Amino acid sequence: EPKRKAAFGSVGRRIPYRILHVINQDGESLGNMHRAEALKLMDQHDLKLVLLRENVEPPVYRLMTGQQIHEEQLKRAEKKKGSPKTGMVQKELSFSSAIAKNDLETKTKQIAQWIEKKHHVKVTIRQAK
Repeated sequence: EPKRKAAFGSVGRRIPYRILHVINQDGESLGNMHRAEALKLMDQHDLKLVLLRENVEPPVYRLMTGQQIHEEQLKRAEKKKGSPKTGMVQKELSFSSAIAKNDLETKTKQIAQWIEKKHHVKVTIRQAK
């Protein structure tokens, strides 16, 4: 099972790395420190540790307030809404040029429903023999 990317939020006390690069709530770098030091800092200032980048060495964590985490989650959700959908549904309908009037009306209604649902519709008309 592939490892899923966790949602943006506090990691709590479960930090799998020994050495971390920590950034304070104002965005200033506090440098590399041991996991225990970062947890102590987190408790002293009543903040939460949030993983920003784990593909670098050492991984980057940021100390944030609950309000900052909430605002960041809202920003990411808004950005995700704005991006085009990757799973765009495309519907395809194919019929002959000798189609009966009733069948044509039925298929036209179906196309209208798909367009209302924001599906991409592809219509193919074959020439009758």
